[in-house]
Amino acid sequence: MDSITLKDGTEIYFKDWGSGQPVMFHHGWPLSSDDWDAQMLYFLSQGYRVIAHDRRGHGRSSQTYTGNEMDTYAADVAALVAHLDLKNAIHVGHSTGGGEVARYVAQHGKGRVAKAVLIGAVPPIMVKTSRYPGGLPIEVFDGLRQALAANRAQFFKDLPAGPFYGFNRNGAEASQGVIDNWWRQGMMGGAKAHYDCIKAFSETDFTEDLQKIDVPVLVMHGEDDQIVPIANSAHLSVKLLKKGTLKTYPGLSHGMCTTHPDVTNADLLAFFRA
Repeated sequence: MDSITLKDGTEIYFKDWGSGQPVMFHHGWPLSSDDWDAQMLYFLSQGYRVIAHDRRGHGRSSQTYTGNEMDTYAADVAALVAHLDLKNAIHVGHSTGGGEVARYVAQHGKGRVAKAVLIGAVPPIMVKTSRYPGGLPIEVFDGLRQALAANRAQFFKDLPAGPFYGFNRNGAEASQGVIDNWWRQGMMGGAKAHYDCIKAFSETDFTEDLQKIDVPVLVMHGEDDQIVPIANSAHLSVKLLKKGTLKTYPGLSHGMCTTHPDVTNADLLAFFRA
């Protein structure tokens, strides 16, 4: 198994396939690098070196008790990037992974990052604040914590079967395989890390991170995203970026890279090659 051991003893699992310009993928909560299968295989076939890791507390990485917050997540990425000596890399983050990308690129990526992509991403901040009054009330995230603590296994069946992939919409054709794979990935991780990560993805303010990033950034978002509403995320993030481009997708969900990889992969490839 490919992994690195960090200074605090945490083991971070990663995949590193192929050669060429590196593209590193950052997964959402509470998933793993496996959530990028459709992108890893596609961009490997297009001549890129593809890398993805399991965030601490997720997937096959250590089920950490501490460090389950954005500064440590970004530092973990920096350690992995240094270990692999990635240069001229493109970093692609979905949901929580989009926040991880924003913080990593802003704080650690100088001289190593060519471009970045934020997909259904949590920046600038999910929770309602005086700065961002259009955010979601804290009670929404308290509810996530309560559901996780009460019955994580059932919660991790309900979320992908409903709003995550838009399978709760009229006329939607739910894929049991997709739902089962989401559950499998989620249950591989640690309950404590998943619980802590809810605060990390909902309450971290990425405003200054977005303002510091000076490489081109593509912001992609499904217009029917029920997990990270577009109005308080992508529409605001693109205004904070120096070189941001917004691409939205009518009717598509938070999990559009899984449900519509042909659409999203084509747009990613065009951005990578531009």
